[in-house]
Amino acid sequence: MTETTGEEEILAWSDAYARENGWVLNPDPDVLAAVTRGLARNEQRFGARYCPCRLRSGDKEKDRAIICPCVYHRDEIETEGNCHCRLYYRKGVAVPEAPET
Repeated sequence: MTETTGEEEILAWSDAYARENGWVLNPDPDVLAAVTRGLARNEQRFGARYCPCRLRSGDKEKDRAIICPCVYHRDEIETEGNCHCRLYYRKGVAVPEAPET
């Protein structure tokens, strides 16, 4: 599996997961691509879709908590409107605009 193929599969999986839960994916294509790329890279390198926004300890048992969707995502979406990675958003939550360059 190439990284691009992995990214496409992860994007499709993430979208289906978001829909099942009544959420949406981040509409910012740059953020969405960065998170998807990070998940694909971690799956390719480490054998699991570790959250690219959290640090792995190297202990597989401990790191299971940060495999996407991580154990924290539901609480984060409920309280903050989005998960830590900004992959999943609660519907109706305003997504911050990217800064002008």
